[in-house]
Amino acid sequence: MICTLHGTVPNSIIIGLTLPRSMIKKFLIDKRIALFQKMGLLVLISTIVFATTLATTGYSGMANAQENKTSMQTQGIQGMPTNTTTTKPTNIVLVHGAWADGSGWNKVIPILTAAGHKVIAVQLPLHSLADDVATVKRAIDHIGGPVILVGHSYGGEVITNAGYNNPNVKGLVYIAAFAPDKGEGEFSFINPAKFPKGLLIKDSGGFIYLNPELFRENFAQDVTPAEAEIMAIAQKPFNQSEIFAKSGPPAWKQLPSWYQVSSNDRMIPPDTERMFAKRMNATTISLPASHSSYVSHPAEIAQLILNATKVVTK
Repeated sequence: MICTLHGTVPNSIIIGLTLPRSMIKKFLIDKRIALFQKMGLLVLISTIVFATTLATTGYSGMANAQENKTSMQTQGIQGMPTNTTTTKPTNIVLVHGAWADGSGWNKVIPILTAAGHKVIAVQLPLHSLADDVATVKRAIDHIGGPVILVGHSYGGEVITNAGYNNPNVKGLVYIAAFAPDKGEGEFSFINPAKFPKGLLIKDSGGFIYLNPELFRENFAQDVTPAEAEIMAIAQKPFNQSEIFAKSGPPAWKQLPSWYQVSSNDRMIPPDTERMFAKRMNATTISLPASHSSYVSHPAEIAQLILNATKVVTK
């Protein structure tokens, strides 16, 4: 049987041709199969694209969520209180006494700085107690807290006043030093008339020197003669008005204190030094030293100062 094919296949292929029915049927079946295959391929491609997009979006969302979670955790940790604290190293201000200057600490300073401390050795004017206290207060402000004050001899009276009610000062170290209470002065504890004759020499301006000829045997008998000679030549005299000055409220009633007693001191009686240490309840060491113990025993003096810094930073 012959039939005419009109419109069942594209006109560009068959137009007005007459073909056997079996051929037409086979042709249509083949076309449907090809169409289904194309549709299946499109569905497969669409599925793959959708799955890929979904996976990418899901991963990105998970990543963003993880980032947000991490950020929240980090912010939470930063916002939470912590017990971790950074301890700032304690600064040290060294204060010399009469008949000396800041360079006398030259053996102690390297030990302190090697331990990581910032150090200032002040140069006192030695014109009046008020001026000297003001000088140390400026040094405290300059170096910043926390600070340990270290005073030798008359320098002990200076730090007793400079450290009072000063929030930057955390402790006091006395090196064979005066530690007066309110209303006391150097004359409260020593009698210049008992010094060897000719030891004290006053200049025209009222400043008092130690006689260079008698300097070593009274001030630094355990220091080498060569070094003691330099100390005598470089000594800084102090105004006689400082002997009569009265101390103010003492910082040692507010702060932890350390004291070094020189058992061979010929300028301040050792028993007087022990009394100072006892009444301030100071952590005390005793050395078989002259009045210039920081020169003759620098290692022991430096260690006492370092021990003080460790206590105040706990």
